Amino acid sequence: MSQILVTKPDVCQPNGSAELPMLDVYMPMMKSAAIISAGRLGLFEALAQGPLGLAELAGKIASSTTGTATLADFLVAIGYLEKHGELFANTASTQRWLTSVGQVDYTPGLLWTHEAWPMMGALGEAVRRGTPEKTLWQAMEEKPLLGPLFSAYMAAFAQDLGPDLLQHVPIGAQQQRLLDLGGSHGLHSIRFCQHYPQLNATIVDLPSALNATPAAITQANLAERIQLSPGNLLEHDWGGNFDLVFYLSVAHNNTADDNRRVIQRIADSLNPGGLLVIHEYLAEAPLSPFDAAFRLTLLFETGTQTHRPQDYYDWLAAAGLGEVARIDLDPREKGSLILARRQA
Repeated sequence: MSQILVTKPDVCQPNGSAELPMLDVYMPMMKSAAIISAGRLGLFEALAQGPLGLAELAGKIASSTTGTATLADFLVAIGYLEKHGELFANTASTQRWLTSVGQVDYTPGLLWTHEAWPMMGALGEAVRRGTPEKTLWQAMEEKPLLGPLFSAYMAAFAQDLGPDLLQHVPIGAQQQRLLDLGGSHGLHSIRFCQHYPQLNATIVDLPSALNATPAAITQANLAERIQLSPGNLLEHDWGGNFDLVFYLSVAHNNTADDNRRVIQRIADSLNPGGLLVIHEYLAEAPLSPFDAAFRLTLLFETGTQTHRPQDYYDWLAAAGLGEVARIDLDPREKGSLILARRQA
């Protein structure tokens, strides 16, 4: 008896590999909605101290047992929870990244994403225009809740990035003055001042970004060593005679011309032998899915783009900065560091 082979119709991709094309939309949508909802409900934090049964878990997040079971079962299916008999537990990765007892708690990122989600509806219009109809900063002015949420999200990333900075940024006893441009939450200045007792820091950022920073500085007992200098770094006079300047995760929010001017001003404010540290996501071909997604995010949030490594090298050279070094962080989604010195 001969076997009849039936070829499945090409319903989506040119190679015919996608049989249900809407799964590429439906599953990521449900995954994002479930993880964000778990963060908002405090489900991951409720399991931070150990596994719980359904009734106890539902009680801790003030939710129905039916709803809690349905959400938790989906989180098990996508690898964010585990189930041991009748008990639910965080996976090791969830415990590490989405609870207060882990390495870094990215729950603020989930809360931020929930509030920022409606902005994605403007992506199509941003594609048509080439710029956002309303920037992220304008949205923050209209909706004050967004600012603190965004700052909390960036603070979580700063906690994650901090050990990389300590590892790769060389600090000598002669380096005493740090300028932290766009330092908002203050965590980088706090970390370095705690690690290097000879350092004093100045943080420059918009006034709205510095609302919670004094409390963080005071809590770290560094009020006498870290000062705030509110202002738009594109225009603000931040002074000079610095030994170390941080320009971390800021350049992608600025145009090429603005970055060229800022880096020249940084060079002028550095002492001979002073060090500039840039953290960024670099535009290199071929773009990884993450890098391409980030550039798409910038299109509808700020209207700016990530810049090529050569762009940074050209700006640094034009500013008279040398000894340029690039350090790609692990994992690559954490971006890269570029270090450069003012010649002695």
